Amino acid sequence: MKRIVVLISGTGSNMQAIQEACERGQVAGQVVAVISNKATARGLSKAADKGIATEVLSHKEFASREDYDAQLMTLIDQYQPDLVVLAGFMRILTGTFTRHYEGRMLNIHPSLLPKYKGVNTHQRALDAGDQEHGVSVHFVTEELDGGPVVLQAKVPIFEGDSSADLQARVHEQEHRIYPLAVNWFCQDRLTLQGGRALFDGKPLGEQGYAAD
Repeated sequence: MKRIVVLISGTGSNMQAIQEACERGQVAGQVVAVISNKATARGLSKAADKGIATEVLSHKEFASREDYDAQLMTLIDQYQPDLVVLAGFMRILTGTFTRHYEGRMLNIHPSLLPKYKGVNTHQRALDAGDQEHGVSVHFVTEELDGGPVVLQAKVPIFEGDSSADLQARVHEQEHRIYPLAVNWFCQDRLTLQGGRALFDGKPLGEQGYAAD
């Protein structure tokens, strides 16, 4: 049973989806702690209600990003995680931090990477006139939203869609694919080797589909 620490900044809906999948036996792991950089993050109470340890470490109390990340690593490592899951954690992480958890940290990003790294992805897809949008689970590396993709899900863009419409459609897929990817990791089927994501020892393609 793998130990999972989840980092959040907001509602924690992806954290909740993963935790509930663990409860149902669909993930071979256990969420042992939820950590937020914001005391107001609603996901903290969701975790506490499930008896999960919660921590708040505000970035505003540190002089630099490096100092914050160093303390965050210390806090995370107290829980001896096998996997660190970023679930709406709105922080750009330092290279020292990402290297420390290389191969054992996943993120979910609301676009079909490598498209639309960064923020405001839904509106950017609409502004570009795209016909589809989606979400990607990827390993975290030093490059922002640039680590190897594990899994993607696509959603259609309909005429008249707003950013909120698209976000809601993407959220549904997030809650479906993130627990799946986490379970693959917990089952030792998903690994990062030589900068590439492997599934059952075989390289995954750029979009997270099994390569021939």
